[in-house]
Amino acid sequence: MSRQWRSAAFTVPAVFLVVAALALAGCGGGAPEEAAPEAAASEGVAVKAAFVYVSPVGDAGWTLAHDNARLKIDELDYVETAYTEAVPEGADAERTISQYVRQGYNLIFTTSFGYMDPTITVAATAPEVTFMHCSGFKTAANVGTYFGRMYQPRYLTGMIAGKMTKSKVLGYVAAHPIPEVIRGLNAFALGARSVNPDVKVHVVWTQTWYDPAKEREAAESLLDIGADVIAQHQDTPAPQQAAEKRGNYSIGYNSDMSSFAPAAHLTAPVWNWEVIYRKVVDEVHNGTWTSYQYWGGLDDGVVGLAPYSDLVPQEVRDMVEAKKAEIVAGDWDVFTGPINNAAGEVWVADGESMADGDMLGMKDLVEGVVGTVPE
Repeated sequence: MSRQWRSAAFTVPAVFLVVAALALAGCGGGAPEEAAPEAAASEGVAVKAAFVYVSPVGDAGWTLAHDNARLKIDELDYVETAYTEAVPEGADAERTISQYVRQGYNLIFTTSFGYMDPTITVAATAPEVTFMHCSGFKTAANVGTYFGRMYQPRYLTGMIAGKMTKSKVLGYVAAHPIPEVIRGLNAFALGARSVNPDVKVHVVWTQTWYDPAKEREAAESLLDIGADVIAQHQDTPAPQQAAEKRGNYSIGYNSDMSSFAPAAHLTAPVWNWEVIYRKVVDEVHNGTWTSYQYWGGLDDGVVGLAPYSDLVPQEVRDMVEAKKAEIVAGDWDVFTGPINNAAGEVWVADGESMADGDMLGMKDLVEGVVGTVPE
């Protein structure tokens, strides 16, 4: 059973979607009716799980991927879920999280990087509640974190772009200059240059997660300098639609957006949050949850690739699937040397692999990326 909280004073377009962070305006304005936890049909604790979303659910993107997973766990007989969409980071997020605590929810998922501090603040007042924050790094006795090694499918999509480009100029529409986005951009560039060493990846930063107009303008500026494949770390299909309008290729993000730009879309790195959501609700239900930091990859299915478009030749698919098998088997991972930084200096030595902590705090760009990281 699920319920949704909306703000009567806020309207947003219910089209595409978002990835983790700042963007729209507030939600959670109307207080939901009081509801006692339903008795679990199986032994264990009845789970009332709340989800705080940074954007509207819509038809594609970051929040839709989270909500698809929420709907799956809502089918469990011992789980009841609720969600609030389009919650800005900061004070609004803290109010929304606190409201769920007051209403008796014993598990709260906060699904944007900018919800990290509000989650930690509220968790300190509610030690009996379990909190899981997506993409952050702060924990407490009742706060864990979760994310996925999205850099792995990013690398694979880079291989596809490197094979499909004719101009050897690739475009990347990036959101905020945080390690998550930098890591994905670098992985994409490494993948592209692994199959086409002369490729350059030009990046434009929009400084927003969700702004179709800015995303489209960024993509157009990249197309203007000769990019013939546009990739993105953004939440709407606008960059792909810009590429399609110019007769070029695109690579999506978050969910399968092929229907929005079918003549351009090659594939997309996508999320399957059900993997971690099912794990956490089972742990809370069974009383076995303890704070941890989850970072799953292709091997456990929390990240993957959208179906290949018919535009992708079979030999390219076979090449990508072979590399994917190496990653899944644990025989190789993306940030394994030799890797140079954008200045041409050795960043990761030949045969060495970057530690998780270094990947999670990544600030530099790799060789082959044209652009800088904004302050």
